[in-house]
Amino acid sequence: MDKILLKEFLDEKVALYNQPKFIESDPIQIPHAFSQKEDIEIAAFLVATIAWGNRKSIINSGKRLKDLMGNSPFDYVMDFSKEKARDLPHFAHRTFNNVDLGYFFIALKNIYQNHSGMEAVFAKYAEEDSLQPAIHRFKQTFFSNPHPSRTQKHISDPLKNSAAKRINMFLRWMVRKDTQGVDFGIWNTLSPAQLSCPLDIHSGNVARKLGLLTRKQNDAKAVLELDLALRKLDPKDPVKYDFALFGLGVFEGF
Repeated sequence: MDKILLKEFLDEKVALYNQPKFIESDPIQIPHAFSQKEDIEIAAFLVATIAWGNRKSIINSGKRLKDLMGNSPFDYVMDFSKEKARDLPHFAHRTFNNVDLGYFFIALKNIYQNHSGMEAVFAKYAEEDSLQPAIHRFKQTFFSNPHPSRTQKHISDPLKNSAAKRINMFLRWMVRKDTQGVDFGIWNTLSPAQLSCPLDIHSGNVARKLGLLTRKQNDAKAVLELDLALRKLDPKDPVKYDFALFGLGVFEGF
């Protein structure tokens, strides 16, 4: 398939899947329950962090998180303390448990109190054409307080060759300006052109079948290769094609 036909094909799939009905079956529905910026980004960050495994299970766990925070994520985080961490209600999703969640609340509070929020951290370290180094620096900031060593695994690091699928998905939600009302686009200091595709087994397999990706592993090097290919199709909004690649893989078995 030549570049023009490939772009037409993928643009059609973006139009098909980048629709409000996509929200109904996707974890993005959890932050869509909120309207305040800080509530949206905290809920989005937490549900993106646990976004592996069955999507129905992810959504159910996201709803439990929402209830645990009293449907007020920002207020809950800003009122959190080490004492409250000891009395945290039971929560577990795969390997993410109460120990991890308690530290996440403490780290988020630190970021809002001392670093002007998550957006400011990513914007401070963003590069002109990439947010991957900023993810690395965000992780350093996030774990700047004393923390359980086990919890570090829940934020991936592209500079350690991780595809960082979940945090790239979170960044897509926050930064991408979406006329269809799926992605939020509430971080105005960053550009959709800086985003990387959230690479997972579905998007990776479809990208290889379409000739957008040759690397066999789903790692940071593959993300860079896919970035370069998608930027040729749309340099201003390359990760809109995440909808096409994901949709083709999950809904169409491409």
